[in-house]
Amino acid sequence: MYAIVTIAGQQFKVQKDMRVTVHRLEGETGKAVEFKDVLLVDDNGKVKVGAPTLSGAAVTGKILSHVRGDKVIIFKKKRRKGYQKQNGHRQDLTIVQIDSIKA
Repeated sequence: MYAIVTIAGQQFKVQKDMRVTVHRLEGETGKAVEFKDVLLVDDNGKVKVGAPTLSGAAVTGKILSHVRGDKVIIFKKKRRKGYQKQNGHRQDLTIVQIDSIKA
């Protein structure tokens, strides 16, 4: 059984006991979270598709930890002009373990 769910503005294909790394969510480590924006549920070949979401469907999970992603380097340069600019960025992320899928 799997579901396609919208978490923090992105769509993920999730299954039970799966760990998903998403953009930073509000909540403390160890707290339960529920996602109600379920787009599709597949239960052993029985597919339910929402328009745009399924009513009554929910995916529950638990926040395992808040982490920061790898550094991404942004480097801009213009040839023969003496212009160089370097910038870096680290995204705040949350690791969520999926506990159950309710169709």
